[in-house]
Amino acid sequence: MEEEMIEKEGKTILIVDDEEPIRDILKYNLEKEGYQTIEAADGITAVNMALEQKPDLILLDIMLPKLDGLSVCKRIKNSYNVPILMLTAKDGEIDKILGLELGADDYITKPFSVRELVARVKANLRKVEAISDNKIVESTNDEKKKESKIIVGELELDLDKFEVKVRGEIMDLTLREFEVLKFLASQPEQVVTRETLLEKVWGYEYFGDIRTVDVTVRRIREKIEKDTSIPKILITKRGVGYYIASNE
Repeated sequence: MEEEMIEKEGKTILIVDDEEPIRDILKYNLEKEGYQTIEAADGITAVNMALEQKPDLILLDIMLPKLDGLSVCKRIKNSYNVPILMLTAKDGEIDKILGLELGADDYITKPFSVRELVARVKANLRKVEAISDNKIVESTNDEKKKESKIIVGELELDLDKFEVKVRGEIMDLTLREFEVLKFLASQPEQVVTRETLLEKVWGYEYFGDIRTVDVTVRRIREKIEKDTSIPKILITKRGVGYYIASNE
């Protein structure tokens, strides 16, 4: 328990929302959990603070003055990779699709429960730590210089470079998209439910909207499939989940 608190105290979260009461609620609850917080009330300030102070995670409202949240997300992600959790008062699918497309790692719709939001913050930070720890283990093992790869049909994943190739062409995937593809490709032809993907890739056991999975899969297909209406690599098992086809 003490170690967990020490880890949290080293983590800084940037809270971006133009409503002071919301910032105050988030600040109070996150600091109670042991995190450090910094705040921004508009999009321009948020970008400047993110690039100068390099927080470990960003809670980002979509509706912001000076620069909207989606533009903020894009600018930050173009400079460095940080988990971004979008806060939106809109429940429209378009906001979720746009947010995930621009590199957001997650979203939560207002009004939200603080308990759920804190759980998502922890899940996203754990995911980053797990990836970082994995990189350290691989880099310290000199005998394992061979690149670790998963090859299934036309799909090739380089786990060391976090790189995806389809038919020899490099695809530009976000980290979350890469993790989804990696989880599925590591067990080709095995159908994985949306709930399992949400738990294993996003880290949600009790919280989370399974539509997040559908949106991410849709984005992956747009990048790796020749024809998204007739996918040949990432297949849907209607009513169950998704799997990677092993045949070309």
